[in-house]
Amino acid sequence: MPNEKPTASTNNTDEGLDYSSRPFGYVNPDSKTAMICEQDPVIRDKVSNAIKKIGFEVVQPATFKDALKYMRFHVFDVILVNENFNTGIWEVNNILKYLENLNMSARRQMFVVLISAIYATMDSMQAYNKSVNMIINKSEISDIENILKQALSEHNDFYYLLKDNIRKYGNV
Repeated sequence: MPNEKPTASTNNTDEGLDYSSRPFGYVNPDSKTAMICEQDPVIRDKVSNAIKKIGFEVVQPATFKDALKYMRFHVFDVILVNENFNTGIWEVNNILKYLENLNMSARRQMFVVLISAIYATMDSMQAYNKSVNMIINKSEISDIENILKQALSEHNDFYYLLKDNIRKYGNV
């Protein structure tokens, strides 16, 4: 009928959106979230257990495409990514490439850790070169909980004012 008002079911503005790639359902705004991009199950389990002990909710994508879908809907507090995650030999790490191209206000809300077999743990120059906050060598993965606690504490202290203003006023 011409004078019929649309109902909620006929006027759905979200029909074209697919939310199946959301990494979490409802997450408390004060919750800390982490994404672990590691294909070695032993390392992934050690990292996952350590980050959960620190108080993070964790998601573990299987491919870089899954990781990019997750980042579309959520700004993670911590992202741990293996230098060769879902890449062939000498290929570009698409997750690191994506993070390099984020705008500064979004990128500064994340703490990105590169898990490497080549670079030394806490090598600041290589971390800067790779556009990550910190590097952890695979040989020191067993001590990741202590390393992350200290690094995250320093990072949060350094960016406290920026993050507080982003929470209050949105992107600055």
